[in-house]
Amino acid sequence: MGGSGVTDGVEAAERPEVVVAARDAGHARVEGARRSTWLKEGTEPERSRGPLRERLVRKRRTGLRSGEVSEMAAVRCKRVFGLLMLALLVASLAGCSWLWPEIPGDDSVAQSNLSRNLDPDVSPAEMSTLTSGNAAFAFALYREVAVGDANLFFSPHSISSALAMAYAGARGATETEMAQALRFGLGQAALHPAFNALDLELNGRDEVGPPYEGDGFELEVANAVWGQRGFPFRSAYLDTLALNYGAGLRLADFEGDPDGSRRTINDWVSDQTNDRVKDLLPPGSVSEDTQLVLTNAIYFKAPWLFPFEAEDTTTEPFTPLSGGPVSVSMMHETATLSYARVGDLQAVELPYNGAKLAMLLVVPDAGQFAAFEATLDVETYLAIRDALETHEVHLGLPRFKFDSSLSLSDPLRALGMTDAFDPGAADFSGIDGGKDLFISDVLHKAFVSVDEKGTEAAAATAVVIGATGIPGSPVTLTIDRPFFFVIRDVPTGAVLFVGRVTEL
Repeated sequence: MGGSGVTDGVEAAERPEVVVAARDAGHARVEGARRSTWLKEGTEPERSRGPLRERLVRKRRTGLRSGEVSEMAAVRCKRVFGLLMLALLVASLAGCSWLWPEIPGDDSVAQSNLSRNLDPDVSPAEMSTLTSGNAAFAFALYREVAVGDANLFFSPHSISSALAMAYAGARGATETEMAQALRFGLGQAALHPAFNALDLELNGRDEVGPPYEGDGFELEVANAVWGQRGFPFRSAYLDTLALNYGAGLRLADFEGDPDGSRRTINDWVSDQTNDRVKDLLPPGSVSEDTQLVLTNAIYFKAPWLFPFEAEDTTTEPFTPLSGGPVSVSMMHETATLSYARVGDLQAVELPYNGAKLAMLLVVPDAGQFAAFEATLDVETYLAIRDALETHEVHLGLPRFKFDSSLSLSDPLRALGMTDAFDPGAADFSGIDGGKDLFISDVLHKAFVSVDEKGTEAAAATAVVIGATGIPGSPVTLTIDRPFFFVIRDVPTGAVLFVGRVTEL
């Protein structure tokens, strides 16, 4: 199923319903009336023709549950649609007016009537298509953001997940461009269940079973949606988020208290990342025009399968991408690992306890890092990964810890996602039924820490190292120069984090 033919599966299932958060009462729920019912009862609401915010009509309609009252009001013309993830924020602007029913309900969450599908029907072929496409996007995005000489770290999985929630509301050329830029090879009907299946599988990676012992690891993926009270959301859109991302609509008062809403979202991100990503949204990033913020957070902390001994760590030189050598804390160990020499580079993979996740380290020869990056794509990555063989490796790896902040709007435009950022062309009508929303900015922030015990990061068959085959000849790899690394899920092949260390 191609990425360009993605609309039919969703629109065929969409009901002409609108979900809103009540501006005055601060409540929200699904209004289940179809247009035909509105017409039958003679209560079809008319669009506002008067001043913005003018109350248009209050009518009691027969058939509402428990005699509920439906109140129609005009939504202000200027709106902002925002998307946030582990460190991804997308703010969007909109115009024109809409109508919504005001119905009593929960004052904190506008939840779809549907709960998350914990057993999605996703074939192995669909899962492979998703993870392969996400990996292709990861390396295409890396090529766009790997500029300058600074260290770099980001979570393509988090970025893809959060943009997938926005993509659920994209239509027309906007939808097609997003599918192509994000390398989505599945149509809407299959894509979101596949993301659901992948996230459910990743969230189950925290158990370490036989023959492995010791501490397990933490890998948590969470989603949340923050919406302005009074903004209309199509029920089919909220259903997609609830079924596949476990995300209910958390009500926020962007209009009345934008800075308080910003702090609330920042607190959520901080909580989900164990305080590793703080103050994601800077002052002024959320305004009274904000209407919707989609959030995705990923947190990862895992011990090595073969931990380094602290007493073996020594002070040694590391030559950064620019400048002379600097002294670093170099960890050392000898272990049976997956290793490869491919042309002008060496690669070694360090498994985490349980052997379901691993860090692949790619170390170009001295002076070859720029040339390696210039040709790096998903095919290069797969060729290196597939070339790995079992060896006894005498490894030297420097300790490192840093965070990265990225602006992704320009890189996404460079990948072909242009209409989504154009107020005159963007079509996110799957969210509210209108063509008024567009993405105005994308920000990403991530943190990584590697030491003797393991890795902490906030943003395919499992192989037991040394269990099969005869190890090749011993090799020595001291990583004393710039290197590239990937943290991946071994069973699914999902690329969770990507980074480079060019300076310490």
